[in-house]
Amino acid sequence: MHSPVTRHSPPGGARRPFRLLIVEDEKRLALSLAKGLMAEGYVVDVVHDGREGLRRATEDGYDLIVLDIMLPGMNGYRVCGALRAAGHEVPVLMLTAKDGEYDEAEGLDTGADDYLTKPFSYVVLVARVKALLRRHGRSAQPVLRVGDLSVDQGARRVERDGTEVTLTAKEFAVLEQLALRAGDVVSKAEILEHVWDFAYEGDVNIIEVYVSALRRKLGAGHIVTVRGAGYRLVAGE
Repeated sequence: MHSPVTRHSPPGGARRPFRLLIVEDEKRLALSLAKGLMAEGYVVDVVHDGREGLRRATEDGYDLIVLDIMLPGMNGYRVCGALRAAGHEVPVLMLTAKDGEYDEAEGLDTGADDYLTKPFSYVVLVARVKALLRRHGRSAQPVLRVGDLSVDQGARRVERDGTEVTLTAKEFAVLEQLALRAGDVVSKAEILEHVWDFAYEGDVNIIEVYVSALRRKLGAGHIVTVRGAGYRLVAGE
């Protein structure tokens, strides 16, 4: 039985976000990576078994797979080899606790596109993911459009009716999370989880401060409060 991470749906009219599959049996690491990558705007699924990872990778249209080598059921070498043998060209970033030229050569020989040894920097992981996606012909981040709003994730730029709106880094991050799920209700806890540090223990109502600032800059009609549930980004009036 697989265990998918909550999947975000792209807003209407926007180019779909990248879909990533993480195949990693260290559950805490897998969840941490998934949270971080979702905060970057990716749609992420997680499985913890090699055979299930192979099944999901062959049946679903992922843009990239983060694949551990040491997995139950079927190791990462075999998963990657089976994907390539079946003609699947999805980029594969292999993770392993091992090091040494032999292991890296074996991983690349099975068709992996890149190789990262644990422990690794999360910043390095994200950079490798973005580089692989660029190499395989997709732009680094989509531009999200909701009504007269345009949210350019790559350039960190927001426009309303073609006019740039200056936002702070946190304001942009809050708006980005709402735009990624435009039309859906996003709770304060979900925004906090993706925008603030995972270890943040402050008041969840800090979100209200940033939503108020966004309403002043973008127009009050774009962000709707759903009492007791969260906020919804809409096209506005």
